[in-house]
Formats: sequence, structure tokens, C-alpha cells
Amino acid sequence: MNGLHKYFATIIWTGNNGNGTSQYKSYNRDYTISINNKKIIHGSSDPAFRGDETKHNPEELLLASLSSCHMLWYLHLCSEEGIVVVDYTDNAIGEMKEEMNGSGRFVSVSLIPQVTITKSAMIEKAIALHKKANEMCFIANSVNFPVSHFPTIISV
Repeated sequence: MNGLHKYFATIIWTGNNGNGTSQYKSYNRDYTISINNKKIIHGSSDPAFRGDETKHNPEELLLASLSSCHMLWYLHLCSEEGIVVVDYTDNAIGEMKEEMNGSGRFVSVSLIPQVTITKSAMIEKAIALHKKANEMCFIANSVNFPVSHFPTIISV
């Protein structure tokens, strides 16, 4: 499977309170993300930037993209190596530095997956596959900050 893959999303700002962006405090930061045949995602900016805390913000969505991409590659690699994963939870943490001019950037992401496998003899190999999953992840390969992983593997 080589080649170019295209993805499409429609982002619609829904925060016009009647006066548009006539003043910094006159509009909401709300928007929707629409992708064909999928549920609409309601988003806003981070509450620190006048956003709605009940909606997803771009920073959280980037973190979720990194975490889920890593997980999907990890599960793929485990299935190829005969490691049976029965549970996977990641409590990912992203750190973003805000600059004096209001801009910002992520400086790091830590993935902290807790994985349960069926055979204790495979724990060491299961830990090692996180490095390969990180190398394979499309999203991790697209960012300019380090993505670290700190897995915990147990067997049942």
C-alpha cells in the first residue's frame, strides 16, 4: 500500500454572535468538524483562550491523534508478532509552550499506555514494540516535537 492518501474535513465556525469579529470579546470560538458519514465534532478553543471547556479543542485533538495512531500501529505490530493484547488504555500528556506574543507550540508529548497481554513471556517484546509503533505512526512522523512512550505491560 504505497501512494498518496487524501483526507477531507469541513470546519465551520459557529461562534458569530451577530457582530462577527468586530471586537475580540464579541465572538465565541466554537466550530464544528464535519467529515463525510461521521458524527459532527463540536470544538472550541482551549478555555485559556476564551473557549468552551465542554468542547474539544485543537490541542486535545492533536494529542488524541498521536495517541490513537500509536495505539493502532501497536495493535497491528502485536498481531503480527503473536502478542495477544486484551486491553489498552493510554493516559497521554501533551505540553504546549505559549510565547509572549500569544503564539505557541507543542514541546513534547508523552504516551503512557497501560497494556494487558495474555502471555507473560511476551512482556519484553511487547514493551519493545512501542518504539517501532512510534516509528511507524503517521502522525508522530508529521510533528516537530518529541513523542515519548512510557508503557506498562501486564499479563493475565
